[in-house]
Amino acid sequence: MQTFPDYPFTPRRFQVRPGIAMSYLDEGPREGEVVLMLHGNPSWSYYWRKLVSGLSGPASAEGGSGKGYRCIVPDHVGMGLSDKPDDAAYTYTLQSRIEDLDRLLEQLGIGEDITLAVHDWGGMIGFGWALQQARRIKRLVILNTAAFPLPAAKPMPWQLKLGRDYNLGALAIRGFNAFAAGAARVGTRRPMPQDVRAAYLAPYDSWANRIATLRFVQDIPLSPRDRAWSLVERAGQTLPEFADRPAFIGWGLRDFVFDRHFLEGFTTALPNAQVHAFEDAGHYVLEDKAEVLVPAIRGFLDSHRPRPAPVRG
Repeated sequence: MQTFPDYPFTPRRFQVRPGIAMSYLDEGPREGEVVLMLHGNPSWSYYWRKLVSGLSGPASAEGGSGKGYRCIVPDHVGMGLSDKPDDAAYTYTLQSRIEDLDRLLEQLGIGEDITLAVHDWGGMIGFGWALQQARRIKRLVILNTAAFPLPAAKPMPWQLKLGRDYNLGALAIRGFNAFAAGAARVGTRRPMPQDVRAAYLAPYDSWANRIATLRFVQDIPLSPRDRAWSLVERAGQTLPEFADRPAFIGWGLRDFVFDRHFLEGFTTALPNAQVHAFEDAGHYVLEDKAEVLVPAIRGFLDSHRPRPAPVRG
């Protein structure tokens, strides 16, 4: 089995749909509080590796306290180490992602008190799932993502528009891995080590294996004509309902997609959130700022653990 730096985990697999296997991590104590981490495009569960290591142990090197957390980290179908079916076998839409997530949690018997951690498309998947499952979410960890349509003041980046709407962009993504390779180079402010960059790109090593990196871009909702629009619009409308739950926001301000416009959308909807924003971090904020964010997130979660029931004589 191929190994990746800082990824000492053994992925598991299950049949999320007939003939289609989803890869996922399930790390930490079985009885621990669940932290569900959802990646975006063009990354995979590898993005969350340092947070998994920092949360799954009982007293992490990052200074955590108390028992460890159970970290559930799927690779979306077509991404990471999951199967990569063609369009005839799988419908690459936001709705499919939400259904896959629900099936995974059902398979694992995950119930209430979930901490939802999201990045990039993970926000739309996670908050789309939450439209029917909000009661199960206890805390939020939000990193450079969206849970609402493109803000009116934010122009669509030309790089995404090219891949979404033009054959030339589609050819660059599937033929030359331009989206994953570009994200690995411009998604951080400090250059990724070569072996880390190679790990980000490893799952997307052929035309066939890059199908999801393109389909995610093509599924970006910009108007009611787009398939994902109604889900993302509804997620944005309900986002303020999560203001009563503890929320942690970690944000790289040098992200050319999920920039200050998106950060403002979250801070407006979640005014009590604990915000850590970095002028010297980009889209892959956990790559730029893991040494700050991992202990901060651990401290945030530890400080919002459920209080034990009082002992009655």
